[in-house]
Formats: sequence, structure tokens, C-alpha cells
Amino acid sequence: MTANYNPQEIEKKWQQRWAEDKLYEVTEDDPRPKWYALTMFPYTSGDLHIGHWYAMAPSDVHARFKRMQGYNVLHPMGFDAFGLPAENAAIKRGIHPFVWTMQNVDNMRRQLKSIGAIYDWSREVITCLPEYYKWTQWFFLKLYENGLAYRGKAPVNWCPQCQTVLANEQVVDGFCERCGAGVNRRDLEQWFFRITKYADELMEFEGIDWPERIKIMQRNWVGKSFGAEISFALDHPGAGEKEIRVFTTRPDTIFGVTFMVLAPEHPLVEKLTSPEKKAEVEAYIEKSRRQSDIERLSTEKEKDGVFIGAYVVNRLNGERVPIWIADYVLLSYGTGAVMAVPAHDERDFAFAKKYNLPIRVVIAPPEWQGGELEEAYIEAGTMVNSGQFNDLPSEKGVEKISDFLEEKGWGGRTVSYKLRDWLISRQRYWGAPIPMVYCDKCGIVPVPEKELPVLLPEDAEFKPTGESPLKYDEKFVNTNCPKCKAPAQRETDTMDTFMCSSWYFLRYASPHYEKAAFDDEKVKYWLPVDLYTGGAEHAVMHLLYARFFAKALRDMGLVSFGEPFTRLFNQGVIVAEKQKMSKSKGNVVTPDAYVSELGADAVRAYLMFIGPWEQGGEWNDAGISGMSRWLNRVWNLVGGEYVEVSPEDRKKAERDLSRLAHQTIRKVSEDMERLRFNTMLAALMEFTNYLTRVREEGAVGVSAWNEAIDILLLLLAPTTPHLAEELWQQRGHDYSIHNQSWPKWDEALAKDEEITLVVQVNGKLRHRIVVPASITEAEAKEKALASQKVKAYLEGKEIVKTIYVPGKLVNLVVK
Repeated sequence: MTANYNPQEIEKKWQQRWAEDKLYEVTEDDPRPKWYALTMFPYTSGDLHIGHWYAMAPSDVHARFKRMQGYNVLHPMGFDAFGLPAENAAIKRGIHPFVWTMQNVDNMRRQLKSIGAIYDWSREVITCLPEYYKWTQWFFLKLYENGLAYRGKAPVNWCPQCQTVLANEQVVDGFCERCGAGVNRRDLEQWFFRITKYADELMEFEGIDWPERIKIMQRNWVGKSFGAEISFALDHPGAGEKEIRVFTTRPDTIFGVTFMVLAPEHPLVEKLTSPEKKAEVEAYIEKSRRQSDIERLSTEKEKDGVFIGAYVVNRLNGERVPIWIADYVLLSYGTGAVMAVPAHDERDFAFAKKYNLPIRVVIAPPEWQGGELEEAYIEAGTMVNSGQFNDLPSEKGVEKISDFLEEKGWGGRTVSYKLRDWLISRQRYWGAPIPMVYCDKCGIVPVPEKELPVLLPEDAEFKPTGESPLKYDEKFVNTNCPKCKAPAQRETDTMDTFMCSSWYFLRYASPHYEKAAFDDEKVKYWLPVDLYTGGAEHAVMHLLYARFFAKALRDMGLVSFGEPFTRLFNQGVIVAEKQKMSKSKGNVVTPDAYVSELGADAVRAYLMFIGPWEQGGEWNDAGISGMSRWLNRVWNLVGGEYVEVSPEDRKKAERDLSRLAHQTIRKVSEDMERLRFNTMLAALMEFTNYLTRVREEGAVGVSAWNEAIDILLLLLAPTTPHLAEELWQQRGHDYSIHNQSWPKWDEALAKDEEITLVVQVNGKLRHRIVVPASITEAEAKEKALASQKVKAYLEGKEIVKTIYVPGKLVNLVVK
């Protein structure tokens, strides 16, 4: 046996052997039940930091555990390879995005292999390769055929200096990060997916095990609201429109409307603005165009607006209501118009105070005497100043006014959603081209499936402005109409990269299948994913889009399920120096140096010991050094010579060892199932310490010792696969430890012979007594009463009740 533990040598040896033997490659003709364990694939940024390992190593440990439990485990890996950073690299470094991306893939693949995971590398997917994005384009066509992809107008960030569209992250405080010019908003024709068709279904999570906070985030993102749509008559003869309709969840406050607010981009603003207000209104619209939706809706931003010189009429009381525009109203939510009730809405209250607009109370707070409100009253109350609806409880008023609106034809009950259709157009090069053609005669024409993929041109020229080179590549743009064969132009937008990650879990089932996006039989075998792990930051984008995608494919008859991920688990975040890791802070921890010095097994184990996986923790060099020392102790413990001293009480020592071994199997197994890796490792450390004492004493027979050591190695195998494999082989066992069955515990053998019984008097701890585990209730009470410590609290008092919790406590209630 090697004298010293050399993780670098051992890990390289076994990684090479596992790869040569294709130990982790899986097939569908396996008699074992399937288990599909998937970790969110990484973006090809160039280097994996320790946060990536924190997502990947523990999920690999669990996948290995399931494999040893007897499952046919698919645990694949790939790369999310399209995206803006590659295009930026092309501009800044003069390197083609494909070259930059594939160099990063090579480096990251090397790093991922150093983890020692059970990834089946024969199933790798890289989303920027034509063999993958051909099918991304095919899915686009399927969505289009089924009415789920359409073209419409949407606002974008536009830099007038660079003459290009900017991503949100390229706009800094309203200015272009490249040239410093002021950025405004411009409407462009773009492509959308009709995710809103599935709004209600996306709020349901029946049959899947997902964290409650993710379900809440997705439901809030969909934002289903019940309320009423109300028509206000337009008091403007030249507008061409007779009404403005608003959505409200509080129709009971209709008599409190003192102004209306339109989104600055509302199409009626131009028609309704009076001549004397035109300049002021246009200036405000221009200002609002320079702000993102997030900035406009910020609760910290002071609300402002402009009166446009026009009015609507509140049909319920005949009042003329002035129309304002304000950037806190978005055209994309509801109708883009808001009835402002300042007495009962905090935002409207602040706006009314600022511009000295009337504030009329129509829902009276309890014990209200008719005075002015110091702040908006937003709770339920009694209707006042509301005509025939006075004195109604406001909850009943909601129903009565909704009935009245419907009777009069002025509106009625409806449902509104915050969710908007998914804008997938990107004015970028490095993405999957949208497979559509524009023909003067035939209009918008899909590219025939047989002509897919529409390839990205390799000789693209990248401009310093960041404009997509596809627009200027005549060989790419100019084509023939698939229908009439006349000259036509290709779509030059590419798809949002979330499109690629909305179906990648399907491609892993048959990654090199050429006849379709996936092999039906293999998808039926593997899908849905049994356990999906990754960051909670993807709650309302990737995870929502993937669910939409699965439901759309189900309705097309392409898959048999509507939920892609049966169980979801979100790991926490690893921090360094008490801050989230980022290059700008200079606190990014890279795994390579630690792997080189201490070995991948030490890094894997430390990441799982750092804290509960869902909470994350702080990286600490001293901590990983301690983990390395423990693995060295395991090496010496297993590899060292065991000498049996044969003490007189050997049978008891062996019973004690067997009991702890079975307790450890139970504890580790239960923690593995629950993904509680930190407490699992703590149990293994405790077992190691116990075995060390046993060896020092020579207290058990060689057979009992060998059995306990084998159990230790089997329990260690998922966490420290290289160390466990090496020690397993050196002990003369068959290759490989990773093909062995997970040990099972015997409940009878795991049962304690002795327990600690807590004795309380009136619920307060007074003594702890070690007693046989088989103790009866009568015996427990007798022991408690016999305790000298307990007797002191019973003197001169009467025991009125005795509470016994088997195996745990006796509580004596006295008076």
C-alpha cells in the first residue's frame, strides 16, 4: 500500500480508468429502474468557480448514491453556449464568438472532469453547435404552426449614436455603456411566444415536489388578479375613440376616482393631448423612454407626471376626470390606463398630494368622522360618498358595483394577468437564427424543415457599435421565398438563449439523434427529470420557460408530460469574505488550485460540509484544510494494520461497533435522500473517530473490523469516489466500488441498548438518567422517583400527574 495519501495520483488514475471502461455510460435496455438526475448546465463563461462546483458536486454525490441504490442513473452535462458575452468578446478581442466559446468549453470540460462526477460524456450537448440549434429552430417552427409564435411590436433600448439595440445590462443609468449617448425606447417588430395561453396552468404545481418559495415566485410573476374592467366615456370629440377602459381589483372605489393616468406610450396620448400641452407631454414621454420598466416601477422613485389637457367621464357619477400621463403606469400591464383613487391607493395618494389633486374618501375606516386622511386607507371598510351604494360593506360593494356595471354595459367582472408573452427576438449574432423569411408577395414564410438548420455565417464582421453583423451579411440576408421562389430576405434576429435551455433536458435522452429533436422511445424512458438542481435565481425565467415549453409540446402530442422536472432543489450561494463572489470584487475562488494541492475529493467533501446545501455558506481555507486532514485520517485508518487484542468483553465491543455501523448507515441514507450532506458527513466523521478508538484498543475481531471498514468505504463512495475506489481495491475487493450495492441497515441491530432518560418536574429539566432501552413506563417512573436530585424538588409537594414519553422523558407535575 502507498505510504502516504496522494490524491493527485489517485484521482488521475481512477478518472482515466473509469473513462476507459465507460463505467458511467448508460443505456435504456437496463433492467434497473431509471433515475434522471440533472444539474443546470453552465454558461460558457470560460472558468468554473467554486460556486459552480457547489451546484455540481453535491448533485453528483446524490446521483452516485441513487446508482448504488440500484437505479439506472442518467446524470448528463453540457454547455449553454450562445449569448451576448461571446459577442462582446468578439468585438473587444477580435476573436470569433465560436472560437471563444469552444475554447471556453474545452477548459470548462477539463475542470468538470476533474470533479470526478458520473457524467455520461457521450451525451454532452453544446447549444451553439448546428446539430443542436437545428432542432431549436425546428421547435420555433412547431410553435409557429400551432399559433404559439407570432410577430408584434415591443419596446427596446435604442442607442441613436450606435444605431443599435442594447440589452438591459448595456444601459447604465440611462446611457449606452459603449458610447455614452442617451438611450431611449423604440418600438420594433419582434417575435413572441404565447406563454400567456398557459398562465393558469403555470400557477398549478400538482404532482411535483418544488420549493414553496419558487411556486410563490412563479405565481406572483403570472400575477393573476380578479377584478372588473370599467369603461370611462371619452370627453374628446376628435379622438376617434368613445371610451377608455381600465382594469381594477377595487371596483368598490369607483366613486373615489379623481384623475386617470395613462402610460406615456399609450396610443391615445398623442390623439388626446391638447395643443398647449403638447411640448410638455412630448418631453415627458422622451424622458420616460430612457428608463427601464424596473426603474419606472421602483418604490423609491418619486412619482411624477403631466396633465395632457383632456378628460374622461366617470359614468357612475357623471364627473369629468382629468387625464394625466405618468411613468409608473406601464402599457404592458392591464389596459395601460389606471383609474386613480388617491384616498385608497398609496401610489395615487402620493401623486395627488404632489399635484394638489382631490382626495375623496369612499371607503370609510372604522370610526372615521369625515376628516382628511393622513395616508391612503387601503383596507376594507364601509362605502361612503358612493351614491346608492352608501353604507355597504366594501367587500359587498365590489359585487354590487360589478353587477351594476354589467347591467349598464359599462364593464364587468374579468381576470387580469401580469404575465406577458415571451419576447424571444434578439438583435444579436450569437444565437440561433429565427427560421423565417420575408417575401414581398407571400409575406412571412417559415423556412422548410428540410432546409434546417439556418446556419450562422462564419465570416461575420463585428462592428464596435455592437450591431448584429447578420443585418449586413448579404449572403445570409438574401434568399429565395420558399413558396414562390422570388427574391426574399431572411429574419436577422436570433433567439433568446433561454430558448436553448427550454428543451435541453430532452436532448440528453438522444443527443446525436439525426432524425428528430429527440428519440421518442428514449424520452419516454428517461423523462420527466426525477431531480433537477440549480439556483433559485432562475425561478421566473428558465424554470418558467421550461414548464411552458413542456406544456406546449404536450399539447402538440410530442411528449406525454406537462411538467419537465418532478422534483426541484435549489442550492444556496457560496460567499467569500462575506460577499457573493464576483470578478469585480476580486473574491472569486477557483477550484483548480485546491484540486491540485488537496485533491477533488477534499473539495467535494468540504463543499458539502460547509453548511446546509439549500443555505450555502462561506468558503474558508482553514475549513478545507481540516477536511483534507480527515481524509488523510481515513487513509491511514483503512490502510493501517489492525491488531486484535482479544479483550475479555469482545462480544460487547462488537455489538457496540455493529450498532454504530447500522446507525451510521441509517443516518447517512436518510440524509442522502433529503440532500442533507453536511449532517451526513458529520455522521461519517463520528464513525471514523469511533473506528480509530476501536483500532487503538484492538477491541473487536478482525472479521468485525473488516466489515465495519467496508461499510465506511461504501458510505464514503459517493462523496469521495477516488479515495473510496483506491482503498476498496487495496483491500482486495472486486472493481469497482461504484458498482456495489448501497449498504442496508438492520433496525434491530441499530437499536440502542441504553438511552438517556430526561426527568422533568413541572416541565423543567431536573436530571438525566442512563437506563436500558427496553425500560417500561413503570420502571421509568420508579427510576425518576428514586433520583436524589429529583427528590429535592418533590419535598412537601403532591404529584398530581405523570407524563411519560417512551424512550425520552418523564415529567412529574406537582403542586
